[in-house]
Amino acid sequence: MTFIQKKMPLFIIATILFGVKTYIVYRFIFNIDLENIMQELILFINPFVSTFLLFSISVWFNKKSRQMKYIRYTALLASLIVFANIVFYRSFADFITIPQLLQGSNAADLGKSILSLMRPYDILLFIDVAVIWHLSKRRADSFIIDFSRRGKVFALAMSLVLLAGNFFLAEMERPQLFTRAFDREYLVKNIGLFNYHIYDIAINTKATTQKVFADGNEIPEIKKYVENNVKADQKSEMFGVAEDKNVIFINAESLQSFVINNEVNGEEVTPFLNSLTEDKDTYYFENFYHQTEQGKTSDSEFLIENSLYPLSRGAVFFTHGQNEYNAMPEILGQEGYTSNVFHANNKSFWNRDQMYESLGIDAFYGKEAYEVTDDNSVGWGLKDKPFFEQSIEHIKTLKEPYYSKFITLTNHFPFELTDEDKSIESYDSNSTTLNNFFPTVRYMDESIEQFFEELKAAGLYEDSIIIIMGDHYGISANHNKAMSQYLGKEEITPFDHVQLQRVPFFIHIPGHGKGEVRSEVSGQIDVKPTMLSLLGIENEDDIYFGNDLFSNERKDYIALRNGDFINEDSVYTSGICYDRQTGEPVEGESEASLDVSIDEEVTACTPIADKVDQELAYSDDMIYGDLFRFIELEDKEK
Repeated sequence: MTFIQKKMPLFIIATILFGVKTYIVYRFIFNIDLENIMQELILFINPFVSTFLLFSISVWFNKKSRQMKYIRYTALLASLIVFANIVFYRSFADFITIPQLLQGSNAADLGKSILSLMRPYDILLFIDVAVIWHLSKRRADSFIIDFSRRGKVFALAMSLVLLAGNFFLAEMERPQLFTRAFDREYLVKNIGLFNYHIYDIAINTKATTQKVFADGNEIPEIKKYVENNVKADQKSEMFGVAEDKNVIFINAESLQSFVINNEVNGEEVTPFLNSLTEDKDTYYFENFYHQTEQGKTSDSEFLIENSLYPLSRGAVFFTHGQNEYNAMPEILGQEGYTSNVFHANNKSFWNRDQMYESLGIDAFYGKEAYEVTDDNSVGWGLKDKPFFEQSIEHIKTLKEPYYSKFITLTNHFPFELTDEDKSIESYDSNSTTLNNFFPTVRYMDESIEQFFEELKAAGLYEDSIIIIMGDHYGISANHNKAMSQYLGKEEITPFDHVQLQRVPFFIHIPGHGKGEVRSEVSGQIDVKPTMLSLLGIENEDDIYFGNDLFSNERKDYIALRNGDFINEDSVYTSGICYDRQTGEPVEGESEASLDVSIDEEVTACTPIADKVDQELAYSDDMIYGDLFRFIELEDKEK
């Protein structure tokens, strides 16, 4: 012990303590998949490599007091970063990005959701910080060393060599890691949490400057791609069937398809939505996928209004709320529609007050438009039933035709509901989140049924089309053990995880009489062209990446924001090309097949994988470069 006290520098002790802590977090809190010994090795060494570089900077301070302060406060700040990622990961099974940190204005609204993600044992994350502060204050002379210039250079050189070695191993394990970095877990797994954040800062800086240097020269190439790969040459047979009708769009919070026509404790979870799957006035798309990323509900709004992909980092509503868009509300406005959004939440949440103006939405009925009390609120705010009840009075005042979107709240994490509002019992598993999910889903189902009846009573039903869409997943991969129990599976495989990204999508046309259950692969990117087609509105000069769901000429895949995709035959995820019918890897496939290099090894999924990468990149170009400002669309010139 005497030798350690006299010879081991404090920055080395801090590196060891912090590295061990971070590795424990990797292995036991973050649900990071490890498939081979190389990945195990990289995951073990990267926290020590990162923290050695971080703490070794202290040796360049000439005064011992400055060395001590740097190490103490660096340890504290770094621990807070780890803690913030842990809390975020428990909700989203993902890691924080810089754009999300800029969404701090949402924090006040998150309230109890954040508190529910904290655990009493989280205080243990700061034990190493306490040890470092104790040693630096009580025994500074034993641990703070004045390094010669040669010693300082050696410490720096050693940290850079270790970092280069880490990156070399990471590139061996995951070629093109930085150029094809759709998956943040791969970055954290291979280069560590702190290097991931440095990479994220660099990418964010690049994205910020992209708009400044954009000049519109990218547009012809993107238009050519859309013309050749996306747009259909012929109108579908459903073109104009809802011409001049009002559009009522229900954005169903956190609703996933696995509850449709399914039971819990012997009772139907969604009896009303189940009935719609058999209703002749309703089209139900059973293989419809959400395509959101970190922006969740706001991403789903962005997708349906623009038929562009959300960004891989942050929320477009925040980062690019002042861009020019050719959004659906603006297009509908040119056809005489008014556009309105009803959501009993603060107008500033997700920057909606600014973004809605950019999208061409005429009015936002936020929290101030509703009578919200302690009795009619739970969780995130106004319960769905009183929300729809009060919304009816607002709808009656709208000028027709209108496009009105209703965003529900009750079925939102952490899925709270009073006993008096529960009409089914909670599930029994090791996941409180999944257990509570079913009663709130049933409550939302009842509220939508009630809304249908209220529309009929108010005389608003017959001359409207009603669309119901799940906006994103409610149950993350953190609850896979409980989900496997509910679904009767031994485990949730990567293939199963992708299938759980399906969300319900209903198009209800009163009096239509030709509805059916449709099985084609589809997604939120398809909503805008489908709705415009149903309303008989042509949109030839636009740039978008979805298809009319009723068209016979459609892309043969749906891309997820992380680069995964689904088509009629295959599902590509986690580097594996799966047979979509069997859920088994395509013969000859391995996880390394696409990880090695898409350019080097041809697989069953390679052609679509290349196209997905290109399509996501083009969509990003449109957003980062604010390219719609360079486009003079014909309908904007009228």
